Amino acid sequence: MSSQNSHAAVVTGASTGIGEATVRALCVAGWKVFAVARRADRLAVLATETGAIPVTVDVTDDEAVAGLLAEVVAGGGIDTLINIAGGARGADFVGAAKNEDWDFMLQVNVMGTMKLTRAFLPMLRANGEGTVLNLTSTAAQVSYEGGGGYNAAKAAQRALTKALRLEEAEHNVRVIEVLPGLVHTEEFSLLRFGGNAEAADAIYKGVEKPLVASDVAEVIAYSVNLPHHINLDEIVIRPVAQAAAHKLIRKTS
Repeated sequence: MSSQNSHAAVVTGASTGIGEATVRALCVAGWKVFAVARRADRLAVLATETGAIPVTVDVTDDEAVAGLLAEVVAGGGIDTLINIAGGARGADFVGAAKNEDWDFMLQVNVMGTMKLTRAFLPMLRANGEGTVLNLTSTAAQVSYEGGGGYNAAKAAQRALTKALRLEEAEHNVRVIEVLPGLVHTEEFSLLRFGGNAEAADAIYKGVEKPLVASDVAEVIAYSVNLPHHINLDEIVIRPVAQAAAHKLIRKTS
């Protein structure tokens, strides 16, 4: 595959939110995209609407990742891996932490990113101009009450990303990290609060123009469409209303 003439990517977390929006943005830009997620029904709809290639995968499962790699090899390979699959579960203080919540967050955010990256690095190195983009979070930079598990998972994913950049530079593999702040997506907060819509909606209450999935996808698409020698190492993206992790402007009615 010549990266000068065409691009191809694997995008994980493609069934919803930022992952889905990224698949759409790259397909519009003419990329060949393998859209990866666990929910086959959602991927089927996305594939019909965008032309992406749907692949049903649990990124934490070794056999599923091996199957994805085989399918991508058969489909001509990729030059770009975009790790978006992740998420938060629970908002308990550390003193009340639930093993299953932390296990989920560490597995999907950290181990899933590692397993996909490990699987595709030989292909990205061989391409000559490979790219890995990991979606972390500003939660990797600043901790907050009730966020210990997510803070820990995203900080670990960020550390992995920084090490990867150092390790792969000699192979001309570009490593990009995108760190969103407050993003209003369809499912993120709903899943975090166990389906409690009221608690999920409260996160965004009064915030004028929070980021949405397509905003982050636009930044992701921009960064991977730049000439390969340009590496946007770390991109923090927040709404104007969120001047810092501790400062969020909420308008009252």
